[in-house]
Amino acid sequence: MDKLKATVALICCGLSGWAQLDDSPQEIRTERAIETIGDYGQFAPTAVALATTLIKKDEEGFWQLAKSASANLTATWIVKYAMDKPRPEGRTDGHAFPSGHTSFAFQGASFLQRRYGWKYGIPAYAVASFVGFSRIEGLNDRHDAWDVLAGALVGIGSTYLFTTPYSREHFELSFSSGGEGYMIGFQFKF
Repeated sequence: MDKLKATVALICCGLSGWAQLDDSPQEIRTERAIETIGDYGQFAPTAVALATTLIKKDEEGFWQLAKSASANLTATWIVKYAMDKPRPEGRTDGHAFPSGHTSFAFQGASFLQRRYGWKYGIPAYAVASFVGFSRIEGLNDRHDAWDVLAGALVGIGSTYLFTTPYSREHFELSFSSGGEGYMIGFQFKF
């Protein structure tokens, strides 16, 4: 009968979202590591995006990154103060929705994907996804899934407002001749 009670209690705790009966020292270390990696990882996609624009001498991309990062941070903080949602761990600072760490990470990742393609985007989205995971699963459980999803949407949306795909050549000049005529062509890529 005690095994049945323990099984029912475990199932109820799992269904209610509280699968842990107590936090072991190992679990605390793991959650602290996840949270710390997420704290630093939020900067990685945007740092790589900045380095990529500088290495490629992509001045247009640099300004697009600056505009999308500024729009992202502004939108995130406006929504945080407008929503005034308490954090899942109980803190009532009202800054849970959306996740700022997640929005910043996804803004950098989506910039890399939108500007330079999926070759850059896939690893950046993997890092951004881990950052989102770290906000839910870290030691302090700072956010829930809705906070993280909203952060990702704000980050991606701010990028898509300002960022265009990278094109090394913005214009193309062509010339052809045949028979009795000549043709000059000019193509500009936006």
